[in-house]
Amino acid sequence: MTDAGLVNVNGHTLGHRLGDWSQGPGPAHRRLADRIRLLILDGRLPLATTMPGERDVATALGISRTTVSTAYATLRDGGYLSARDRTRSQTRLPTGTGEPDRMVGGDLVEFSFAAPAIPGPALRQAFTRALDQLPRYMPLHGYHQVGLPELRSAVARRFTERGLPTDPGQILITNGAQHALALIARTLLGPGDRVVVDHPTYPHTLTLFHSLRCRITPVPLAEHGWDLDSLATATRGAALASLIPDFHNPTGLLMAAEDRERLRVHCPLVVDETMAELALDAPPPVPVPGAIIVGSMAKTFWGGLRVGWVRADQALIHRLVHSRPANDLGTPVMEQLASVELLTEIEHILPGHLDTLRAQRARLLDLVADRLPDWIAPRPAGGLAVWARLPGAFSSALAVAAEDHGVRLAAGPRFGIGGAFERFMRLPYSLDVAQLERGIDGIASAVRAVGARRRDRDAFTPMA
Repeated sequence: MTDAGLVNVNGHTLGHRLGDWSQGPGPAHRRLADRIRLLILDGRLPLATTMPGERDVATALGISRTTVSTAYATLRDGGYLSARDRTRSQTRLPTGTGEPDRMVGGDLVEFSFAAPAIPGPALRQAFTRALDQLPRYMPLHGYHQVGLPELRSAVARRFTERGLPTDPGQILITNGAQHALALIARTLLGPGDRVVVDHPTYPHTLTLFHSLRCRITPVPLAEHGWDLDSLATATRGAALASLIPDFHNPTGLLMAAEDRERLRVHCPLVVDETMAELALDAPPPVPVPGAIIVGSMAKTFWGGLRVGWVRADQALIHRLVHSRPANDLGTPVMEQLASVELLTEIEHILPGHLDTLRAQRARLLDLVADRLPDWIAPRPAGGLAVWARLPGAFSSALAVAAEDHGVRLAAGPRFGIGGAFERFMRLPYSLDVAQLERGIDGIASAVRAVGARRRDRDAFTPMA
C-alpha cells in the first residue's frame, strides 16, 4: 500500500509529504502548521488520520519538540486537529464559528477548482422545463436506482453520436462522476487490490482508492502523453486501471486516436470522460473502446449539476445497481429531467460555451506570459485548466502564501503520490476574465513574497 493511503502516519511519512516546509512565512511553528493545514485541506492527509506523536515528528524533521508542540496547538486552535487528552490527535476540518470551510470562496479567487462557475440561461431554461414535467413523476415513489428511462436514452444517444453505439441498457445514472467511480470501485475492488492510475491524476480518484485500502501503482505521463508499454506492463496482475484520456485533469493532455486503438491493459479499465465534450482545438474524442466509461454533466454545464453516468456492459450495470442501495437510492428526479433537456439541446448550447472557454484560456495564457514569464504554460487542446511548470519546487509554499494575496490554489502535489509535482500548478480558465486577472495578479504577488522569504532565509543561513 502506498503511504498516502494510511489512516495512521509516522513522523517519516509526514516529513515526506511536507516537502520543504521551511520555505513558508513566519516562525518555524507557523510554517509547519501552515503546511500541515494545506495537506489536510488538499486531502493529502485524509480526515480522521491519526497524526504522529510530537517526539516522532521532531526527530524526523530535525527540529525541537517545542516547535512541533506549538504547531499542533495552532492546528487544534484552528479546528484542524482534534484535541484529546492522552491520545494522538486526528485530522479534521473546522466547524461552527471557527475558520471558514475551504469550500466557501469568500473574497478569494477560487483557483483550486476547475469547473464551469456561472450557470447560463440554458441551465435556467432546462430547470424551468423540468419543473413543468415533474408532476408526471410526483404520484410515483421517486426512487430510480438505474435512472430515468429518458435520461438513459439521451446519454446512450450521445455516445452513439460520438462514435460508440450504445443501448440505454448499458447506462446507469449516478450522482456525478465521482459517485460513479466510487460505485464501480466498491463493487469491483477489495482491500489490498492493486489499482493503476495515470500520474498526475484527479485528486479525488486517489482519495477514493486510498479509502478502500487499495495499493496504487502510478504510471507517469510523458510530456506528450501516455506510455502505452508501461501501462500494459503495470496492469498485469492489477485489479483495475483508471485513466483520464480526454483533456486529462490536470495536464490537459488528449490521448491520440491511434493510441486509443493500441491501448492494451490486462485488467478492467475505467475511463473518466468528464472533460470529453470540452474540445477547444481538437476534434471531439471518440470514446475508448472496451472501457467502463464514467461521465458527468458537471464539467460540461455546471459544477452544481450532480448528475453522472456509467457506460458498461449490462452484466456490470446489473451488479452496480445491486450494490447501489448500500450508498444511495437514486439520483434526484428534477436534476435528471433538466439533464435530459440540456443533452437534447447540447449541439446548440456547446458552441457558445466553447467559445467562452477559448477566450478565457487565451486570456489566462496571456496573463501568465506577462506576469509570470518564467513559468511554462502549455496550451491544452481542451478541458478547463493549464498545467503550468514553475521555475522551482515551491508549489506548496506558493499555495500557502497565495491566500494572503487573495487566491486559493491547489498545489501540484495534490494531484500526485508521495509529494510529487512541487514544480507544477494547475491554473483553471473556467472563471470569467475579471477573476482570471485578479487571480494571476494575486499569484504573481505571492510568488514575489515567497521568493523574498527564500532569499532572506538563504542570506541568514550560516556557512558550513
